[in-house]
Amino acid sequence: RTDLVKKVGGWTEGLEGAQDYDLYLKVFEHIEKIKHIQKILYHWRKIPGSTAERFDEKSYAEDAGKRALEAAVSRRNLDADVIGGKTPGTYKVNYKIMGSPLISIIIPFRDQYDFLEKCINSIIKKSTYSNFEIIGLNNKSEEKATFDLMAKFEELDKRIKFFDYNKEFNYAAINNYAVEFLAKGEHIVLMNNDIEIITPNWLEELLMYSQRNNTGAVGAKLYFSDNTVQHGGVILGLGRYASHAHRFFPRDALGYANRLVTVHNLSAVTAALLMVKRKTYLSIGGFNEVKFPIAYNDVDFCLRLLKTGYLNVFNPFCEAYHYESISRGEDSKDIEKIKRFEKEKANLLAEHGEFIEKGDPYYNPNLTLAKEDFSLK
Repeated sequence: RTDLVKKVGGWTEGLEGAQDYDLYLKVFEHIEKIKHIQKILYHWRKIPGSTAERFDEKSYAEDAGKRALEAAVSRRNLDADVIGGKTPGTYKVNYKIMGSPLISIIIPFRDQYDFLEKCINSIIKKSTYSNFEIIGLNNKSEEKATFDLMAKFEELDKRIKFFDYNKEFNYAAINNYAVEFLAKGEHIVLMNNDIEIITPNWLEELLMYSQRNNTGAVGAKLYFSDNTVQHGGVILGLGRYASHAHRFFPRDALGYANRLVTVHNLSAVTAALLMVKRKTYLSIGGFNEVKFPIAYNDVDFCLRLLKTGYLNVFNPFCEAYHYESISRGEDSKDIEKIKRFEKEKANLLAEHGEFIEKGDPYYNPNLTLAKEDFSLK
């Protein structure tokens, strides 16, 4: 509306090349909802020297975009710095960490001591943020090497504690128990035992978003052992239910519209590596351990956060390997696990079917739901 443009002072001189970006940032501060019309309304000519052809043809436009974002950060009284992103025309906002809150890292496991050792070693050897505790949840381990490893780690680092949870494996229930009764941290990290941290400042990357009042879950960028993408966020409706974005893309791929190299909001992220405020986790009742004991508990959790008014964030600057489901094996080879998985899929539709049917608000309806590659229908 014209009055909105006038209200924010119109276009800013000196930001040529990013004048529209600057205008949007200013206008967004005065409206509550932004709607994307998911139709092709016009075509833009690509001519030599145009930013439509190559953004780096006009470096002044990239600099103007950075200054526009810095101005927005200043207007919004955010304690943050803006730096260039991983590709021209993208940026990264580094929010200052408020204080030094304790972070509780929760890791359920059953034997597989070699992967547990790799997981915990990567945390204690690489992490640049030191105020954390590691809570290991032992679920019916039997091998002597596992118990020896537990004793070694507890002796090595006083921040590491192990507890027994010798009930039937229920991923949701194990995490709920740990968050409610064992965790002392202001923030919680849910972590699979088959994770290996890559990014030294991974905790800071997750925390800079988790500390914000309007943020729910913060997820990481995860890779298979062959350096292809395992998790780039979760898209609802893929395969009729939900699936990981950009699965099997090369590690250095930019992704659709630079999604693999920019922080952005999504409906859900995986709990294989996820941070959330402890009070937020408890306020919505944690994971649903009855309807989602193994699968889709993270999707259900994130959707309940979304419906409560929180934003879920995917941060590709927090990177880790995920050796996916090593501890409990492949569901596709076990009849009982297949039945349970089918039941949990049905529960997801029962709980969130209307949301899924309507379409993921962070995904374009012109794109396929048959594959994770953002190709056209």
